[in-house]
Amino acid sequence: MMMGQFKEKLVSLYRSRWLVFVAAMWLQSWAGIGYLFGSISPVIKESLSYNQKQLAMVGVAKDLGDSVGFVTGILCEILPLWASLLVGALLNLIGYGWVWLIVTARVPTLPLWAICVLIFIGTNGETYFNTVSLVSCVQNFPKSRGPVVGILKGFAGLSGAILTQIYAVIHSPDHASLVFMVAVGPALVGVGLMFIVRPVGGHKQVRPTDGKSFTFVYGVCLLLAAYLMGVMVVQDLVYVSNPVIMTFTIILFLILFVPFIIPIALVFGPDQKSPEEEALLPEPENKDLGKSPQESEEVLLSELEDEKPKEVDLLPASERRKRIAQLQSKLLQAAAEGAVRVKRRRGPHRGEDFTLRQALIKADFWLLFISMIMGSGSGLTVIDNLGQMSQSLGYDNTHIFVSLISIWNFLGRVGGGYISELVVRDHVYPRPAALAVFQLIMTVGHLFIAMGWPGSMYISTLLIGLGYGAHWAIVPATASELFGLRNFGALYNFITLANPAGTLVFSSLIASRIYDYEAEQQAQGDHHFPNLGSVMARALNDGKPLTCNGSICFFITSMIMSGLCIVAAILCMILVFRTRIVYANLYGKSSSRNLR
Repeated sequence: MMMGQFKEKLVSLYRSRWLVFVAAMWLQSWAGIGYLFGSISPVIKESLSYNQKQLAMVGVAKDLGDSVGFVTGILCEILPLWASLLVGALLNLIGYGWVWLIVTARVPTLPLWAICVLIFIGTNGETYFNTVSLVSCVQNFPKSRGPVVGILKGFAGLSGAILTQIYAVIHSPDHASLVFMVAVGPALVGVGLMFIVRPVGGHKQVRPTDGKSFTFVYGVCLLLAAYLMGVMVVQDLVYVSNPVIMTFTIILFLILFVPFIIPIALVFGPDQKSPEEEALLPEPENKDLGKSPQESEEVLLSELEDEKPKEVDLLPASERRKRIAQLQSKLLQAAAEGAVRVKRRRGPHRGEDFTLRQALIKADFWLLFISMIMGSGSGLTVIDNLGQMSQSLGYDNTHIFVSLISIWNFLGRVGGGYISELVVRDHVYPRPAALAVFQLIMTVGHLFIAMGWPGSMYISTLLIGLGYGAHWAIVPATASELFGLRNFGALYNFITLANPAGTLVFSSLIASRIYDYEAEQQAQGDHHFPNLGSVMARALNDGKPLTCNGSICFFITSMIMSGLCIVAAILCMILVFRTRIVYANLYGKSSSRNLR
């Protein structure tokens, strides 16, 4: 009898949405390998003798691989989710595994375009991890989109610091071993979790303790970030022996394992409902949430938007429905008398389910997307060029800044989701307002890099990491609120194109050209060569790429990105003004209930 009950508990654990959420956190903590590009780019640059422009092209290929998820979305609809994770693991292993073979001279060197293809393939595996994790958990937690997206994207951003700490355990003088770890580690984790991360009908598992569970997860996130911060600072300031580093890493894995307590407590704790009882739970009060216009029985008339007073949208939901019904009855009566011609409304309104094609013709979508290009694109440009930025300012250990910006990126994602949730639920204010604040914070971070003051890299990684991370918690949640959940996967994968679009402009066309120009000027001045051709000839003869030193290397680039972050914040505030009524409709009722 006891054995039978134990088996039932194990089945309930396997079907628990919190187990899926915890497994998705583990998967995401290895899925952000693109954020390690700042650490592996010096290895690629040195072993293949690339200049900064060539390295920037490799960075753009990485960003494209991390962002182009159209094939991912199609395969996730055709294949089971476990098969999609398997495809992602294979892409990651093949792409970065081949790059590792090239940089270690185990296979012949390939041309630049082939290296870009391999980096694209390897990084494209991330899109499978991200899509499966987000789609599964957003469906399992439909009422907690902000926290779920923020936490999952936060762990993806933290993967750079986690992998750096594991690399410290290897303690290999061969920096190419980091590329090997990037190829093998995420692939193994993806295969290990591919039968756990999936939708499990989480809307039927809502419990009063969910708020406490999310609070516990937030606490673990803060503990993890503080621990990694302390470990990285200690390892940077003092010599730490390999056994101590091993101890640090074991504690790191224990902290990552702590959230597993939640599904265990929910399943094996007292007074827990069986899956059969959970299926009998009452449905939420508002059954129309998430329905498309085609599913709703309410027929809205095109003329209603012209006749409806603006204050109707600010009324409580029940009163608003009564007023709309009255207006519609009057319109129908007038239509029967021939006074007006009635036709059905074409296309969804804000807050309803949009297809990608319908969203692409909306100004709101492009305001959000262009703001994302400027804010997120400038942040990713810093992440991709972090090695060269820190070296130009005189820092020898670039790994510390990669780890730090990963930690701040993580806190920005978790904090961005939490803060934006407070904005919409407690103050009934549009979520993009929080994004505008984080973009202004990034503006200050870019200014610190431009000035090159002592210690400026530590402050800039803090500010830019927080601001960049907040984009990936706030923007997906905003898109789901304005354009619905039904096609969230397609909308999300299109929004991720903001990263390669931004880095293509900021990194390839601006930062790399200015860096190489300043490096050539410094080489010409130092060695008194009469023309640029002799400088390039000397660089080729030495077999080493030109390097730039001083704040001048990224001064103009940082000033441009600082100005564009201000423009991005202005675009967000325009979106706030346009969507106030939508958020009043979505969260006004729950806010008034909380006040009572």
